[in-house]
Amino acid sequence: MLSAIGLYDLAQPLHSVRRNYPIIGRLRWFFEEIRPEIRQYLIEGDNDKAPFSRAQRSLVYARAKNESSDRAFGTLVDVYQNGYEFIAHSTRPAPVADPATFRIPIGGRNGAPPYMASIFNISAMSFGSLSANAIRALNKGARLGGFAHDTGEGSISPYHREHRGDLIWEIGSGYFGCRTADGRFDPVRFTEQAADPQIKMIELKLSQGAKPGHGGILPGEKVTPEIAATRGVPVGEDCISPARHREFSTPLELVKFLGELRRLARGKPVGMKLCVGQPWEFMGMVKAMRETGIMPDYIVVDGSEGGTGAAPVEFADNLGMPMRESLLFVHNTLVGAGLRKRIKIGAAGKIVSAFDIASVLALGADWTNAGRGFMFALGCIQSLSCHTNRCPVGVATQDPMRQRALVVPDKAERVFNFHRNTMKALAEMLAAAGLDHPSQLGPHHLVRRVSLTEIRLFSQLHIFLEDGELLTGSHDRDFYSAAWRLARSDSFELAR
Repeated sequence: MLSAIGLYDLAQPLHSVRRNYPIIGRLRWFFEEIRPEIRQYLIEGDNDKAPFSRAQRSLVYARAKNESSDRAFGTLVDVYQNGYEFIAHSTRPAPVADPATFRIPIGGRNGAPPYMASIFNISAMSFGSLSANAIRALNKGARLGGFAHDTGEGSISPYHREHRGDLIWEIGSGYFGCRTADGRFDPVRFTEQAADPQIKMIELKLSQGAKPGHGGILPGEKVTPEIAATRGVPVGEDCISPARHREFSTPLELVKFLGELRRLARGKPVGMKLCVGQPWEFMGMVKAMRETGIMPDYIVVDGSEGGTGAAPVEFADNLGMPMRESLLFVHNTLVGAGLRKRIKIGAAGKIVSAFDIASVLALGADWTNAGRGFMFALGCIQSLSCHTNRCPVGVATQDPMRQRALVVPDKAERVFNFHRNTMKALAEMLAAAGLDHPSQLGPHHLVRRVSLTEIRLFSQLHIFLEDGELLTGSHDRDFYSAAWRLARSDSFELAR
């Protein structure tokens, strides 16, 4: 048999290695196949991020299992390395606050009650990208912990509804769950869905961090009757998410569409999510908000370091603004336009620890979302096979045999534990800084090393605009002033 294989390798025209090294040349592909596992289990350092480090994953696993995440003998982090960050503590620590109080009101316009959101919620991940059991466990964990679960743009599946946890219904360019047969927005269907008391907020997705400006397609062979019913598309036909929305084409049309969504949802909080790209486009939206008086209840800032089931390499690596710069830009623009007090900001992008949450809140966010952090709580081992339908732990697959690995009651408890223990750690960090609520965090609490001999407060490192500054004729900020002058409310094009 080996002789036959060797003769075949010598003659085949496709692989040069096998023509010169029959049989043994095949080992190259074998070791290439198992290289990620060998690297992860034997070679990878504790702080090598690919994209999450072993230390980060271990922290989530420990908190999800309700095990101690304490460490002996001191930090493994080089505190003298450029970019090292820390929170300055107080010589008068405050009593540790109850993490259950770490909530913020979102919405509440026109007499409708606001949603009291946790400051740490599950980021947008669709049914279809995640398995039915993963969705069940996430939603049950959200119900146990009293925090929100974003549906992702794949709409609301029966598995989202099974345990009645709070939902944020994300609507993308495909308008799944509220679309007509030709893919346009269906106000009647939207109103029916939005009336469900389980849906606490509505989120219009403009772009996604991992692949901003890129549409998506779910091949027809993957559009099962279950997914078709959830999304409102035909069974067996390609399910397309266009790169751009069809219901609006200017900033003014966008904010009016948001206002219409709020009206149809009978006052429920309505917001939008985006990965920031060209700055004048977002500023055009803000100008449209001021002109019309219509504004979202919240904006979720998704960083380019965000996750996805699959994305072109160039989009994941080289497109879109990182989360911190995006967050600071959105926060400053709203402050400079005099709207920040009326619009809440959420932030998402590689958040897994209490420090991750605190650092984002210090830069201007009101709350945070995490996707892959909660996937680790479900048992994700970062096998990087989300796009293959062969997830080894049943998180990101539609294969029934692979899904059975994920036991919903056990993993729901882990989702709840991860959230609870992370909030507890945040409360202890805040107390050490002399604070009793995350809303008190500011850029002066966060410190970064910028050289071997120098550290700076974030309030010294970054520009922070004054309230209403962009509305005066005297503002002179190199970046913000120039972008504000280029922005138009009637078009996403540059002002001439």
